Amino acid sequence: EVQLVESGGGVVQPGGSLRLSCVASGFTFSAFAMAWIRQVPGKELEFVSRIDAGGRIIRYSDSVKGRFTISRDNAKNTLYLQLDSLKTEDTAMYICAKSQYSGVQHVPQLSDYLNRGQGTQVTVSS
Repeated sequence: EVQLVESGGGVVQPGGSLRLSCVASGFTFSAFAMAWIRQVPGKELEFVSRIDAGGRIIRYSDSVKGRFTISRDNAKNTLYLQLDSLKTEDTAMYICAKSQYSGVQHVPQLSDYLNRGQGTQVTVSS
């Protein structure tokens, strides 16, 4: 059974930083691309960042490019997201998701990332 468990969320002031982690189990972590998706109530799910199985190909949404950094440690079955220069509009539930592919597709599809964790809440507020 695929399990994805996120941690690291919290409340932070604008301009602050957080590091999110996602521990994976139940599948060969090193064989699949992974993603961070965020959800705000009443809005569509947004792909924040994606990384291929080997950690070499990375994609970011325009809204977080230059501020967030995705990485993975295949030896530890763990996906990370470093969030810097946080803004109030970054407030969301951040969800770790497993792709059905090893590579990063040009246009991400939510249907490719059906295995997801419960999420960790990030709140940016002064």
